[in-house]
Amino acid sequence: MTIALTAGKPYPFGSHYDGDGVNFALYSADAERVELCLFDDEDNELRYSLPSRSGNVWHGYLPNGLPGQRYGYRVHGPWQPERGLRFNPQKLVIDPYSRGVDGKAPDAPELLDEGAWPNEQDSAPFAPKSIVIDEPYDWQDDRSPRVAWRDTVIYEAHVRGLTKTHPAIPAVLRGTYAGLSHPVMVNYLITLGITTLELMPVQLHIDEPRLQRMGLVNYWGYNVLAPFAVEPRYWSQRPDSTPLSEFRDMVKTLHRAGIEVILDVVLNHTAELDESGPTLSLRGIDNRTYYWLEENGRYANWSGCGNSLRLNAPVGLQYALDCLRFWATECRVDGFRFDLGCALGREPEFSPSSPLMVALQNDPQLSKLKLIAEPWDLGPGGYRLGDFPAPFAEWNDRFRDAMRRFWLEGDVGLGEFARRLAASSDLFDKNGRRPYASINHITAHDGFTLKDLVSFDRKHNRLNGEENRDGHGDNHSNNHGYEGLDAPADVLLLRERSSRSLLATLLLSQGTPQILAGDELGNAQWGNNNAYCQDSPLTWLNWLSADESLTDFVSGLISLRRKIPALAAPNWWKSGDGATDVQWLTAEAEPMTPERWESPPGVLLMLFSNEWLAVVNPCDTPQRLGLSEAQWSIAEPFSLGDIEVQNQRYVAQPRSVSVLQKKT
Repeated sequence: MTIALTAGKPYPFGSHYDGDGVNFALYSADAERVELCLFDDEDNELRYSLPSRSGNVWHGYLPNGLPGQRYGYRVHGPWQPERGLRFNPQKLVIDPYSRGVDGKAPDAPELLDEGAWPNEQDSAPFAPKSIVIDEPYDWQDDRSPRVAWRDTVIYEAHVRGLTKTHPAIPAVLRGTYAGLSHPVMVNYLITLGITTLELMPVQLHIDEPRLQRMGLVNYWGYNVLAPFAVEPRYWSQRPDSTPLSEFRDMVKTLHRAGIEVILDVVLNHTAELDESGPTLSLRGIDNRTYYWLEENGRYANWSGCGNSLRLNAPVGLQYALDCLRFWATECRVDGFRFDLGCALGREPEFSPSSPLMVALQNDPQLSKLKLIAEPWDLGPGGYRLGDFPAPFAEWNDRFRDAMRRFWLEGDVGLGEFARRLAASSDLFDKNGRRPYASINHITAHDGFTLKDLVSFDRKHNRLNGEENRDGHGDNHSNNHGYEGLDAPADVLLLRERSSRSLLATLLLSQGTPQILAGDELGNAQWGNNNAYCQDSPLTWLNWLSADESLTDFVSGLISLRRKIPALAAPNWWKSGDGATDVQWLTAEAEPMTPERWESPPGVLLMLFSNEWLAVVNPCDTPQRLGLSEAQWSIAEPFSLGDIEVQNQRYVAQPRSVSVLQKKT
């Protein structure tokens, strides 16, 4: 049966059901003709030329079209790779605005198109297809928790890895959106003190052909194919649910518990990779509009993943904003962390006043969300820590490295330690930015877990199939004299103290603390510091061997943090005579002098809000303090194991952090 498409409308982009049919709209500046391809349950294909073009938008309306319809496009135009034109109607491509896709992309030669001439093999039998999605949702009384930045504690987690082995969550829900929002998990996050859950990519992603050939997967999810679609791998497949509805249920449940949801989004590259990668979407639709290209037509690889999205042109800008608005409006997430965030400002040089950066600053909805940049990429001038405008916050790797080196290598002085602890004001105190702009972290998904950081001097990544060449080689880690997790008891005690000191430093710093999920459990990845392709017990949190005492310590630290006004101060700390935020003192409780700041690291006392005294002892021996037990008491979660009392005077244990509270 032949169906005649009517003109339809050029906006909104994508496929949209209106109750009577489906409107299709696709942007392509250089196309000569666009065919809409509809597929039935047996994969029979019907092709229809989109009948209308408004500017560079091709569109048509399918009367009686319904949600659930699978479709794709065949885009006709010139094949001139040296000019960036890669049209080939033999390659079926998905809608860039797809809210659902029916499958992944196999390692099939029919999907490739890298030669001097177009590949004449039809890719439709192998290519994923877009799905028309129309899912109204009852949000009921949902409201965003709107946690103030000064109160924010971020927990970075992977949807699957967080609950996959949790014994108290039903097996059918483990590793899913429903598992993450199960009462057991929600109560755990509340008890721990987490305010903001940052999820690694939940945008629909696929496995690179190279990984498929090795029997591996892209577990982390940074190889995104359909940025408007919810990743179905994390769907429980329960009756009367869909990936989108289950994700929304999760957000609503976490909101009711007072927990925000931030998404790690990938707007710097796509799963089409370099010229040898598969043609699945943008490459076959409008290659030179959506990607940064070199003069010879090849991709500018500023992401390290083969290509780089061009977000400064009007259609690229709209693509990024429409994507973010979808997640913010249709899924009600509370913010975004931008992977390789310099992509947002490329023109192609990085500019904090690029069109997209300015649009985000001025957007009435998005500007009110939490926006976090990973402030680097591989492009020219690609390290831009401190250069993003308000309201952005940024991952602070200077904090990470300084604290690792201070506690694990001993080659960072007290001055650098204090600067990083004070929200890195040398980097962020400009242009009206606040201390929260520094996202302080010791570990993240990319790198060692905390337990591995104190257990391995070297990366152990051979399972990744790259002969241990992948992953960073300079981790500022310290195995404390024994490589590996299984170590003598005295080594394990040293590692425990280092872990506690690193966690205490993180949560007693000004700025926004971010904890890697599992660090509070003592979770390990056996020395793999680049486990992006490991979907296995290696990367799943091991709840059965959780270190409950460490969990209690972290929960106690977060609780203590909330009691100390200086740590939630919205303004930059002031110190010196009469200061109420912080006073920097010696072991004798005397003000630090320039000479003491420049001396080899010794004990540093930090008096917060005239009531709380943090004691930092980086030395390998106990240090006697000029502090009387009569004037100070040990604040929870610290104990006599962290700071002893001898002859009514406090003695800080080696390589330790503790906090005392002034007695009234």
